[in-house]
Amino acid sequence: MNNLFNDNRIVKLLLLFRKNRAWSVTGLAEKLEVSERTVRNDIRQLERELAGCAVALGEQGRYVLHIYDEERFRAISARLLEDENFLTSSSGRMDYMFVRLMRAGGLLLTDDLAYEMHIGRTTLVSDLKKLREKLAAYQLSIAGRTSKGLELCGLEVNIRRYIMDNNYARFYRDYPLDSEVMEIVQAAFQAAAFDRSTQEAFKQFLTVMLDRFLTGHCVVRLPDSYYTLAVRQEFAVVRQILERVQQLYQVEFPVEENLFVFLPIVGMRTPTDIYDLHNIILDKSIRPLLEKIKVRIEKELEISLREGSFSQEFMYHLMFMLNRLRFHVKLQHPFLEELRNKYPLAWHMAMIAADTVRDEMGLEVTEDELGYLAAYFSVFVEEHNEKRMKIFRAAVVFGAGRVTARLVKAQLRKVFDSSTRLELFSADKANTEILDQYDIILSTVDLPCSCHRPLIHIHEIFNEQDLKHKIEKAKYWEQMEEPVWDSSSFLLPGLLDENRFCVLQGVRSYGEAVAEMAGVLQAGGLVDAGFLPRLQQREKEGSMVFDCGIAIPHTVQVLSDKLVLSIGVLAEPLCHQGRELRLIFMLALPEQLDSDDGLLLRIYDEIITITQDAELCRQIAEADSFSALLRVLYHQGASKK
Repeated sequence: MNNLFNDNRIVKLLLLFRKNRAWSVTGLAEKLEVSERTVRNDIRQLERELAGCAVALGEQGRYVLHIYDEERFRAISARLLEDENFLTSSSGRMDYMFVRLMRAGGLLLTDDLAYEMHIGRTTLVSDLKKLREKLAAYQLSIAGRTSKGLELCGLEVNIRRYIMDNNYARFYRDYPLDSEVMEIVQAAFQAAAFDRSTQEAFKQFLTVMLDRFLTGHCVVRLPDSYYTLAVRQEFAVVRQILERVQQLYQVEFPVEENLFVFLPIVGMRTPTDIYDLHNIILDKSIRPLLEKIKVRIEKELEISLREGSFSQEFMYHLMFMLNRLRFHVKLQHPFLEELRNKYPLAWHMAMIAADTVRDEMGLEVTEDELGYLAAYFSVFVEEHNEKRMKIFRAAVVFGAGRVTARLVKAQLRKVFDSSTRLELFSADKANTEILDQYDIILSTVDLPCSCHRPLIHIHEIFNEQDLKHKIEKAKYWEQMEEPVWDSSSFLLPGLLDENRFCVLQGVRSYGEAVAEMAGVLQAGGLVDAGFLPRLQQREKEGSMVFDCGIAIPHTVQVLSDKLVLSIGVLAEPLCHQGRELRLIFMLALPEQLDSDDGLLLRIYDEIITITQDAELCRQIAEADSFSALLRVLYHQGASKK
């Protein structure tokens, strides 16, 4: 294995050779302010860095750099220079200090540390303070005083945790496993059918273990829960690999080292190929946990998660996630914010699942793991949407010639999903019997007949984004009382009217606000007399008030098969259960709510999107009339195109 951590003389040496390909040993020693012997050692190290692209040939006290792979030489040079420049940032210097402390055999003198990094004492003290704060989360500390010397203190397993979470990419990327070890690992993983990502993670843990163990830093003791992992059948793969590696290095690894490199397997990502899961036994606690998650989601959102492949794969994800949380195996989610913004409902469902994991298993789900949970729930949302799209049929009625009709159809192909069936009808051929067979009617002319399907008038040349929003609303036509074919991205306005908007003045509590809103709906004949008592009972089972100043009280109503929405704004914020409350979105759901009801999913999506926008919440809360509310929603809906 190569030496992993050098000071920046190697970079200075490289820069000198880039400036002048030929140097005398004496000249290099003067430039680097070291002995000629050190120069020769540094040149050998530089050659190892440049292996495969350049060589420094020496003769009679003079070295000449010969480059035979220019492209590779530039890439390696760029990487080495990047390593040099990282000391200009506080985070880079913290990484440097950690690795130096980790590798020091005793006290590390602060003057030496500052000299190596070319920084002053004040900067060193400031960076050390930040590093100490960061290390505290891993139960690590830096003992000693800056005037005498410093030492890294803590359990070896926690030092390795810190490396895996913070330093691995920077300091081990050019620290390859020996070829014999690579062959052992690849053969074992191929036989065990683990996927590539698990194999790569295992190599990283093995790299750190070998580096630390072979330099005298052993894991002496692990928490008791770790030792239970040895009974898992996948542990046999690790034993097989390390037995062969032991023979290679003529050492013996204790069980703690075996368990350490087992962590990326026990906490692996769910395999891409579902068939690979059949070789892995599911923990008995996982199915009951999934059922509790589903019950809580149904109770809080009235959304039923279907059984099927989603549940099976999700259970394995839960098992691996719990292992990662228990044994501190960190995964980084590559696009957290994008996922949160695109799938707000899925993110909220993930938060409910995370709360269940905390309550049932005593484990706090990290934000990265929350992202992976949300990804699974977004699959549920997307598959639901895809199911609705597959059955969509659209009729296009035109009054001009066939060329114009074909132009309209070509534009519509950019708007609709490829699975949507589009059929053209001239105005004189269209009739009620034909049009009522379609999910939506798009017409460039006034229809010569009546129809009982959603109708959207379009021009021969139209705004595709505006039309997309109108078509999206048409999908929920049968579930809405009076659909509004506007170009706003929000569906909410189509569910509201003057009687479903309340400016709540003079209410003294959340309970009074809910009662007033329910009373308005009952007076308008939109909900039954038992609606408010059911709401009050539902509130006893679990709060429907969120941290963002919004409440979503909901329960069933028995008067109709339509979803009823009401919005209440509080002229003065209320304090309820320690939360400041400004907005109430009240939902009255049909008694026979279809588990595939897309309207409810869409409404939740829009409400949760609103909760994530503090400025939009403020504008809605300040609306003093229904028309003012619509102006806010239409303006915001238009801005999200």
